Amino acid sequence: MNNMTEPLLRLNAVRYRYPGASSDALAGVSLSVGPGDFHAVIGPNGSGKTTLVRVALGALAPLAGSADIDGRPASRWPRQALARLVGVVPQREDNLFPQRVRETVLLGRYAHLSLWGRERPEDHAAVMRALTACDAQHLVERWVWTLSGGEYQRVRVARALAQGPRLLVLDEPAVSLDLQHEMGLFELIRGLVDTQGLGVLMITHDLNLAARFADSLLLLEGGRPIASGPPADVLTQQTVETVFSWPVRMETVDGRPQMIPLRQPKESRA
Repeated sequence: MNNMTEPLLRLNAVRYRYPGASSDALAGVSLSVGPGDFHAVIGPNGSGKTTLVRVALGALAPLAGSADIDGRPASRWPRQALARLVGVVPQREDNLFPQRVRETVLLGRYAHLSLWGRERPEDHAAVMRALTACDAQHLVERWVWTLSGGEYQRVRVARALAQGPRLLVLDEPAVSLDLQHEMGLFELIRGLVDTQGLGVLMITHDLNLAARFADSLLLLEGGRPIASGPPADVLTQQTVETVFSWPVRMETVDGRPQMIPLRQPKESRA
């Protein structure tokens, strides 16, 4: 974790309310992600995690507070310029085109091309660097529709890396993956932080993996920050049970908190 440089992403006391809504979707939310930082945002369904991503990327302008990327308001970044700085792996994506992996990852280079520009040798080199970084170079000639869920997620991360970003934003990237591929994806992201100095903002429902891999956590409930900081400070038994309304036991593995959900007493299930 690197605290010696200016943050790539900074939210300061952000408030946002959707038009017509009776309450704020975000209220008083702050976070900072610098180079070499892995920051995870966690919380129950409807806690404001997706809205936070939209504000952070400039798709929504905060009603109060500020959301800055590299010192500039996020909503004022031209989209192509922003894509050279920030790579995004969205939560859901349907690939409707019959593409090979090479062509899919090459889409990440659009931010570096002119409107009518053709791909250059350096673009193809960036594709192979990104695939290699994701341990997916052997997939380069495969059709996307033949990939497993874990392989496809690695290709999606590679496409974001092909942009040459300094900040990577991932929204629930491990949904529907089995244990091996879920762990592999988190190991991949942690490795990119450690070896390439990327800043990472990840939205995830998996409290245990967030605690194992992230440097810092932000826990949201109802659009409000409940706790933030190192995993051991955020994921306490009392906080987890209060926010998620379920009894748990907390253990420590490799110095990181891990949550074990408990069965409710029989009288509570009756």
